[in-house]
Amino acid sequence: MMKVLVIGSGGREHAIAWKLAQSRLVSEVYVAPGNGGIATEHKCYCVPYTSHQALAHFVEQNQISLTIVGPEQPLANGIVDYFKKKHLPIFGPHQKAAQLETSKIFAKKFMTKYHIPTAKYKIFHEIKTAIVYLKNACYPVVIKVDGLAAGKGVVIANNFIQAKQLITDLQVNGIFSNGAKRLVIESYLEGYEASFICMTDQRTIVPLISAKDHKRAYDHDDGPNTGGMGVIAPNPHCTKHDLQAFITEILNPTLHGLQKANLNYQGFLFFGVMFTKNGPMLLEYNVRMGDPETQAILPLMDSDFLRVIMWCMTNQLRYHHIKWKKATAINVVVSANNYPNKQYAKGMNIDVSLVKHQTFYSGVIVANHQLVANGGRILSITAIAKNKKMAFKNVYTDLKNIQIRNTRYRTDIGC
Repeated sequence: MMKVLVIGSGGREHAIAWKLAQSRLVSEVYVAPGNGGIATEHKCYCVPYTSHQALAHFVEQNQISLTIVGPEQPLANGIVDYFKKKHLPIFGPHQKAAQLETSKIFAKKFMTKYHIPTAKYKIFHEIKTAIVYLKNACYPVVIKVDGLAAGKGVVIANNFIQAKQLITDLQVNGIFSNGAKRLVIESYLEGYEASFICMTDQRTIVPLISAKDHKRAYDHDDGPNTGGMGVIAPNPHCTKHDLQAFITEILNPTLHGLQKANLNYQGFLFFGVMFTKNGPMLLEYNVRMGDPETQAILPLMDSDFLRVIMWCMTNQLRYHHIKWKKATAINVVVSANNYPNKQYAKGMNIDVSLVKHQTFYSGVIVANHQLVANGGRILSITAIAKNKKMAFKNVYTDLKNIQIRNTRYRTDIGC
C-alpha cells in the first residue's frame, strides 16, 4: 500500500485526491494544503504547506511514496527540481519545462521552432510599444500577459480603444507578475475550442478524454474570462478526424520538441486548441491538469489513476491503455456573485445535503465545524450519464438544491 501526497488546494486537487483514494494500492492521500471539503473524503487528509523544504521533510518523515503537483505555481518555483535532488519521487515537469506555461513568450518560440501550428503573433517587452502597434492592428486581436495570471491574463479586443482599456485594466488588477509588463499579441482565431489534458513519460505522450471549457463568467459566453465556470467531457464537437489531426499536427510535434530541447518532462501537459477551417491551432500550453477540466475527466476514467501515473513514472506508458467509461460528464462551478472580481462575499454557510452527485470543493474553509465559502470559485458539481441530455438534467437538478447565499452559476454548461 502506498501513501501519496497531492500539492494544491482547489477543485482540481480534490478530484485528483478523490480519484487516487479509489485505488486499492493507496492507503492514505495527503493534500497540502488542501481545503475543508477535501478533508471529508475517505482516506484523505490535509496538511500544511509552508515551503519546499518543509514538504520534503514531511514526505521523508511519513514515508510518502509519491508526490503529485496540482497547480502551476509550485512547478514554476522549481519544486520538482528540489524533490528530485533529494531523490523523492514526484510527478511533474522541471522548472525549465514549466516555462511552457509560465512564459507565453517561451511557449510561442517553442511552437515556432518545432513547427507547431499557432496564431500569428508579436512579442512586446513594454506596454508603450504594444499600444503603438495596436493603433494600426487588424482586429480583433488577442492580448496575452507573459507570466502566470490564474487564467485571467488573456483578453480579446475588437478595436483600439477597447485594446488600450483592457491593457489598463490588466495593470489595475495587478495581473502583470513581478513588475514585468511583457505581452504577446496574436491574431484572433475562429472555430471551436477544445481542451486536451495529456500525460507523458518523456518517451510517449497520451491524450486523456477531450473536454470543452467555459471560461466566460456568464451565460452565452458573456462577461470576463475566469478560471473556468464549467466543463463537458468528452467535447461534443471533437470528431475522430479532429482528434487525429490534433495528435498528428500538435501532440506528436510537441513531444519531439520536448525531446530535442532536452526539457525534462514527466507529468501532465494541457493543450488549449482551436479547431479552425485550416486545421487545429495551438492556443496555449499548461504544465498541469486543467481546472475544472479535471473534475469532469477523472470521473470518466475507468483505469486505476495511480497505476496510470506509475506507468509514466517508470517509462511504461507505451505498453498500456487507459480505460474510459462510455458516458458524458458535465461539471458546473458555483462561484461568488462578484467573481472574477477580487471583492466578493465570503463566510456563507454551504449546504449540499440534497446533492446526489459528486461535489468538488475549491474555495472553502471550516469555521465552527461548518464548511463556509472562502473563494471566488467555491465548489463544483459533476454529473455523469449515458448522454449529454441526461448529464445536463442531473447536474442542474443538483445545483438547484444547493443552498449558499450570494452565489451564482452558469446555466448553459454543455449546451
